[in-house]
Amino acid sequence: MFKNAIYYVSLFTYYIFLKRFPHSTIPYVGHISEKIKYHICKHIFKKCSKKVNIGKGARFGNGKNIEIGYNSSIGMNAKVPDNIIIGENVLMAPNVTILSSNHEFKSTDIPIVKQGYRAYPPTIIKDDVWIGCNCIIMPGLVINKGSIIAAGTVLTKTFPEYSIVGGNPGKLIKSRLDIDIS
Repeated sequence: MFKNAIYYVSLFTYYIFLKRFPHSTIPYVGHISEKIKYHICKHIFKKCSKKVNIGKGARFGNGKNIEIGYNSSIGMNAKVPDNIIIGENVLMAPNVTILSSNHEFKSTDIPIVKQGYRAYPPTIIKDDVWIGCNCIIMPGLVINKGSIIAAGTVLTKTFPEYSIVGGNPGKLIKSRLDIDIS
């Protein structure tokens, strides 16, 4: 009962007050803002490791099933589903949208709006991933270890580890494993 009360108070506090707190990069107050949001989100998320940064304006539904690893972030104004799994050392830039469901559209004799939604498994972002600004990630995907999702990408499928992906729809640009450091 007490744990439920802490959860609801924390969720209310985040959405009414903390969501508007300054981003962590703002001099002087940003660091304090980051720490306050972290301590509140520990009571909201299923798992919240240390050094987690929740950007200003980030939205995550009820957050009950979010798992976020060490030194990872949810970017400014990002919208993530309440059942996402985020690994360690994940960078998420501003305005990232990660979807959790999609409209059904199989039947052509029923309007799409009346066909309901299709649920997907949680989106999983593995360790050491960088997601650029304004990316849209379709539901239920796995973003594999070491991948970079370029700014503005619409990610519609899963790619191998250490991929650099960009475009609409997202296409493999190259593998980070093939980069020549001369």
